[in-house]
Amino acid sequence: MLRWTLFILFFALFEWYAFQAIKTVTQNRWIWLFYSIIVISIFGSLIWGGYNRSEGMTVSFNYAIGSFLMLIAFQILLIAFLFIEDLARIFQAIYGYLTGNKVSDAGFLPSRRKFVSQIALGLASIPLTSLLYGMYKGRYNYKVLQYELTYDDLPEAFDGFTITQISDVHSGSFDNAKKVQYGIDLINRQQSDVILFTGDFVNNQTSELDPWIDIFAQLKAPFGKYSVMGNHDYGDYMQWPSEAAKVENFEAFKKAHQSMGFDLLLNESRFLEKDGQRLALIGVENWGAGRFKKAGDLNKAVSGLQATDFKVLMTHDPSHWEAEVLPHPFPFHLTLSGHTHGMQFGIEIPGWIKWSPAQWRYKQWAGIYERDQQRINVNRGFGFLAYPGRVGMWPEVSVITLRRTSSLT
Repeated sequence: MLRWTLFILFFALFEWYAFQAIKTVTQNRWIWLFYSIIVISIFGSLIWGGYNRSEGMTVSFNYAIGSFLMLIAFQILLIAFLFIEDLARIFQAIYGYLTGNKVSDAGFLPSRRKFVSQIALGLASIPLTSLLYGMYKGRYNYKVLQYELTYDDLPEAFDGFTITQISDVHSGSFDNAKKVQYGIDLINRQQSDVILFTGDFVNNQTSELDPWIDIFAQLKAPFGKYSVMGNHDYGDYMQWPSEAAKVENFEAFKKAHQSMGFDLLLNESRFLEKDGQRLALIGVENWGAGRFKKAGDLNKAVSGLQATDFKVLMTHDPSHWEAEVLPHPFPFHLTLSGHTHGMQFGIEIPGWIKWSPAQWRYKQWAGIYERDQQRINVNRGFGFLAYPGRVGMWPEVSVITLRRTSSLT
């Protein structure tokens, strides 16, 4: 109780301080009232109607998170700007007091300048409008990113073989079937040889997939569709009435993959064969550094394979790459991961800047990375979670073309 009391008091002080800029710019009491209602509504929806572990992360909770993030981003920048001005005002007041100069007719401190508040409000509106745009349009702003990767030992029959990778659907967050259908059609237009999904089809439970099974079943590829588990797919973020209910959910999850036409790889491998040659496709269950689930068994997944096989590995969490994949005796030519979402927020200008808060947590967080002649692609994700939007880190469809080095000379 004390913790919540202190938090509410801090939040109230935070709000009061941010409100000073609005109060300085306008004296309209209705704007003050409107702003206060918005703040209280958003804050209350998170505190008293927030995350329910028996329901999981729902669409309404995502919207509450998104609204709260917009408000906080707006206020943090606003407060930072006002704080700098307040420091200047304090030093000005101290100087006036020590020198005997009159600071202001209002008393010790000079009054807040209206134009400073106007500038602060204008700057603070930038992240607010960006996050609003990300919720309105960015979350379904699908982008196709194409990569061409060359290998000396790629089987000749697979020269030019194309892989479409998608990841992190988080179907429980979707609320626009038309936009999702557009994304599925975009994937099919790539006409890749194989489609690989690298985990997190749901937020909490298999039932979230029910409205979308027919849409994802439309995905087609001549060499098939394969998938692996992500950390959200196990139902670990739900409060189940019993362990049996959780097991039943997992069995339903596997059946849903069959209904969508995906071959779910649970620490196992498949061979893709073409003109008498083969490519090994390996899929492990989720393995993540730190607190994330470690169900992946790489040794079990590669049993029956040879070190010389050309290997494409699907593993949801990119932290698995440095922890177990690179040190493994077998070389894994290409690893495909997701999980990070690129934090759904960042700035990317090819050849100039690539930044996201995701890089503070993950060394490999978006795009292609190479180490010891082994590569990993970290997909930015097809869906979204918590914040129901994307800014800069758009939903991604990765298209990877495998090339044999000798064919390019």
